[in-house]
Amino acid sequence: MTDRVARSSDGDGARLDTGAIGHRAAIAVSPHHLASQAGADIMSAGGSAVDGAIAVNAVLSVVLPDTCGPGGDLFALIHVPGEPIPEALNSSGRAGSGSRAADLRNAGHLEVPLRSPWSVTVPGCVDGWEALHERHGRLPLSQVLAPAVALARNGFAASLELSSSLHRIRPLIGTQPSAAPLYPGGQVPEPGDVIVRPALAQTLEAIGTVGREAFYGGLPGTGITDATDGMITAADLERRQAEWIEPLGMEVFGLTGWTIPPNSQGYLTLAAAHLYERLASSTEVTGASVHLAIEAYRAVAWERDDLVADPTTSPLSPAALLDPSRLDERLDQIDPDGAGIWPDPRELPGGTAYMCTRDRDGMGVSLIQSNFHGIGSGLSAGATGVFLHNRGAGFTVAEGHPNEMVPGRRPLHTLSPTLWTDESGLRALLGTRGGQYQPQLLLQMAASLWFHGLDPSEAQAAPRWIADGWGRGDMSRLQTEDRMPLHLREGLVARGHMVHRAADWEPGWGPVSLIVESPSEVRGVADPRVSTAAAVAAT
Repeated sequence: MTDRVARSSDGDGARLDTGAIGHRAAIAVSPHHLASQAGADIMSAGGSAVDGAIAVNAVLSVVLPDTCGPGGDLFALIHVPGEPIPEALNSSGRAGSGSRAADLRNAGHLEVPLRSPWSVTVPGCVDGWEALHERHGRLPLSQVLAPAVALARNGFAASLELSSSLHRIRPLIGTQPSAAPLYPGGQVPEPGDVIVRPALAQTLEAIGTVGREAFYGGLPGTGITDATDGMITAADLERRQAEWIEPLGMEVFGLTGWTIPPNSQGYLTLAAAHLYERLASSTEVTGASVHLAIEAYRAVAWERDDLVADPTTSPLSPAALLDPSRLDERLDQIDPDGAGIWPDPRELPGGTAYMCTRDRDGMGVSLIQSNFHGIGSGLSAGATGVFLHNRGAGFTVAEGHPNEMVPGRRPLHTLSPTLWTDESGLRALLGTRGGQYQPQLLLQMAASLWFHGLDPSEAQAAPRWIADGWGRGDMSRLQTEDRMPLHLREGLVARGHMVHRAADWEPGWGPVSLIVESPSEVRGVADPRVSTAAAVAAT
């Protein structure tokens, strides 16, 4: 039996999660209540946290196709009770045999075309599901995927967010073979209209019954090779994309924060948190402390594009990226009273879903899965219901660059899940969507929770900032939620930041999903910025 975690209104239309969950609870937090419900139900039926996470992910692929799905990539961190170091899975796909930056350069391209066959890499999601399930699954994969199959086959109500998104991307995907079910009667669905996706139901059902071969060697695989004009071959699809790797960890805020090493940008969260902890002298939230958090992030973010690439070509080892002696060289370059001059990293968009699950036995999963730029490349794998990501746009076409598009390489990835432990075990599962913004949002959440001492619901509701790329040059350009107190904004402007005010509750700056654990309770908190986000616990 499961119950949705209680919510309340803050008076401005945003919803705040107020529920605390008992110590032995199983809980799922995700961007959509139907997905969170499915994860909690699977764990309640005897499934592990991994089973629950896969169920959540599969349902999200049905009800939020503009964020994730089998045509995208996946990263995961898994806490196994009693193990001091989490397991880490990199299931991001590689460039196809026909994907060569030299061909793009010869055609006059300065970057990988965002909405094109060039931007499609081999999707890693289904290989990720299989690898996770083989190691930690308790229920048959067909049972784990059954909630998603049922929703795709029987229908679900379109949310306001999905309706708006489908209206926006119709010119992009409208002619694709998998698009018709998303537009019942040929029309953009209104909020509450029922969407049925029978082809995706069939695809997911086949994956649950047969495994990866039903996807990579079946109709979706044929659709991938056709959509990419053969740049991704059948031989490319035969190669398993999932790889168990060593996680990247660092001591910060009295905990150990863990993330995925390159080709993920996840190290930026921990690097910036380390600098902020060294710089901030008071736990009070002031204009000065917000300024220092921004500068701590900017001091490491500028180097990302030069350092994050396929693990085989990254210039620095994962350990070197977080070497305190390397990071601490930045401390003298950060002015507590003024915004610094740091180059802006290349802007990379997002189209992602982050989810976390924790089962009754204490296993925790931090999982992120993405189509990248909204629904991705805009191409579908035939009429299978699968839309293909465009992670290949994370490559550069610069000759000799460690992140140059070369067959078999993985591109720079924005996906940045985190998992937090101490000597007693799991303390938190934390992540978000948001493309290049992910480390910024996670830095703010981690600092709010473990440096400033905010309650988890207060941390979710705290006004957020983004160091953005609007404007020109390398000065500090910020957007802040309009709810940010005036004295904090004024403190930033006084220190030389250019500040632009965004919405009160910016839905694109999340949703952050969070599960926190203490000796007395486990608590899941969804993000009030997205109406469908929910935390659901098995009772």
